[in-house]
Amino acid sequence: MPPHDADRREPVPHRTDREIETLEAFDRVVEGEGSLRGWRVQSLDLTGRTDALAAADTSGAVFLGCRMPPEAAQRAQEGGALVFPPIPDLPFNPYRGSLYTPEELFDGLGGGYAHTPDGRTYDWFRRTRADGDVFASMLRAVHDDAVSDALDELLAGHRVVGVMGGHALRRGSDAYAGAARLGRGLARAGMTVATGGGPGAMEAANLGAYAAPFEDPMLDKALQVLAAVPSFEPSVADWVRAAFDVCESHPDGGPSVGIPTWFYGHEPPNVFARHIGKYFVNAVREDGLLARARAGVVFLPGAAGTVQEVFDNATPNYYQSRGEPTPMVLVDRAHWTERLPVWPLLTSLAKERAMEARIALVDSVEEVPATLARLRQP
Repeated sequence: MPPHDADRREPVPHRTDREIETLEAFDRVVEGEGSLRGWRVQSLDLTGRTDALAAADTSGAVFLGCRMPPEAAQRAQEGGALVFPPIPDLPFNPYRGSLYTPEELFDGLGGGYAHTPDGRTYDWFRRTRADGDVFASMLRAVHDDAVSDALDELLAGHRVVGVMGGHALRRGSDAYAGAARLGRGLARAGMTVATGGGPGAMEAANLGAYAAPFEDPMLDKALQVLAAVPSFEPSVADWVRAAFDVCESHPDGGPSVGIPTWFYGHEPPNVFARHIGKYFVNAVREDGLLARARAGVVFLPGAAGTVQEVFDNATPNYYQSRGEPTPMVLVDRAHWTERLPVWPLLTSLAKERAMEARIALVDSVEEVPATLARLRQP
């Protein structure tokens, strides 16, 4: 279990899980039940399980992207299973059963970002999204649904706080350091930090969560290392390597979640989010992030994208379409009242509604954890 996860969990209602995502789970089911009836088997290499497949009842089973000999696939189908084979020559796995890791997305970085799985998938997305190919559209949809399923499994019972903010925030700035302290404070308060998974304020908040288990000077040292490469432009590879240097010097940091998108693929995912749910469809990604952040959402200064996220979150709060309104904390009074006067409109919307008691405007990130705790009070 990752550090502090036990402190982040809330009771989870019992549910029947019919998904098999590891070979160990496959063996347990087959040996224990002698049947795969009704199970969903995701993205496993079953080439060494031919005999087990032949002996098991496969009626109603679904195999999603599993490798198996042709004769085994045929027997499974004859037994009543649906078999969706792996898709050759794709830079991603549409049937994946787990979230991404930074190491997976940036594998092969030594050859340049374009040669990594993340870079190759972005290239595939750019080539296929405009050609109208229904097969490519289907693959994107299947992939994004698999990522959503993996996010639900990971975050079940966690108190998730979303941190939103601008991608342009540069390493080495006071604002970046403040966002990092915010992520650290939320993680130390027992929250699971979730961000849009990209650079800027998002990376800073994930960095803070990564730093949470260590003594305070670790974050100061990390900020110094990162300041040497302030942006992912012009070199994504240099930007990523600086982050991996921090992780290598301080392994086993705290967990957090990043939810980026290939829609904005020119912005790479950040390394400090140790669980990455990357999507093709940006609207699904944004709504999913906000919907999962039931313990609250913090909005750091940002531009158009962050303004959109404020009101994406305000709308279900206004209509209470997700039950009790989610706490919302906007940070930096001058930004949200003068530069981009979002706060006056938000308070006008909230007037005399349940969400009125769940919104707050604060001056600094240091005020956020206590403010969130207050807003969550019944």
